[in-house]
Amino acid sequence: MFPKTQVIVNPESNKGRTRRRWREIKEVLHNHIKEFRYEFTEKPLQAIEMTREAIKSGSELIIGVGGDGTMNEIANGFFENTRIINPATTLGIVPSGTGCDLIKSLNIPAGLNDSMKVIAEAGSACIDVGRASFITNEGRREERFFLNVADFGLGGEVIREVNRKRLERKTSSYFRCLYTAFIHYKHKRLSLKLDGRELADEDYMIGAIANGRVFGKGMKISPEAKLDDGLFDVVVIKSMKMLEFLKNSLKVYRGTHLSHPKVSLMRCRRIEAVPVTGQEVLIELDGEQIGRLPATFEVVPQHFLVKSNL
Repeated sequence: MFPKTQVIVNPESNKGRTRRRWREIKEVLHNHIKEFRYEFTEKPLQAIEMTREAIKSGSELIIGVGGDGTMNEIANGFFENTRIINPATTLGIVPSGTGCDLIKSLNIPAGLNDSMKVIAEAGSACIDVGRASFITNEGRREERFFLNVADFGLGGEVIREVNRKRLERKTSSYFRCLYTAFIHYKHKRLSLKLDGRELADEDYMIGAIANGRVFGKGMKISPEAKLDDGLFDVVVIKSMKMLEFLKNSLKVYRGTHLSHPKVSLMRCRRIEAVPVTGQEVLIELDGEQIGRLPATFEVVPQHFLVKSNL
């Protein structure tokens, strides 16, 4: 007997294509799952409450239709007051977003039919989640979970640029937004502490707290990261000038950047990041710009079930 299933759809994901494709998506869902309820989100963060209500009503499988930001909201809905509501509830992913980086670490195919086969036929993997404590853009202290990658520094600036273009209804590639953000970026001097060990203060451009391997629409920021090893792969990149940045930027997409002398990879369970000079340092979780430093990131080992080919 198939588990009680709730489908949560972000119709605006993939630049509105999810709404236009919904009839096709719904038909494929019915081919694999005979009975399910579905809801469309209408505003940011709504998927969190939809998920909580569905789990409390007995749903055992939550299927998200959207990109990484949608999956982040749904994942946060698995928790209430930082505690998981039902450890047996499982996430299924139908990738339909402009950014679908998490599925690469979960070995979920991007195609509609193939991703549905994973939900219907594959087993469930118990993966780690990250828990971030940070300052929101409105100035409040808040906690939020993430599945894939959290990032401070340039990454947060890039997402802010992406959001600005979206509000202006302008089309711009992620790489173009990356380039624009870099031009205006002022490198930040940060104090980092990993599992209680303090690092020397440095001027950093990027700090990625990686649970999964890929972020930023295909950047292989931490090619060896594992979703279930109880550790973050922390990749920090020191300040670079424009020519050096351009010369090395494509290496991140290939996953060959770790040998660069300004790039360091460390593994830990907890990282604290604090600006030394009081500068604003933006952070993003799973592709959503949600606040700024100071922040603490902690791994919660093997705490979350997801349908995958792991």
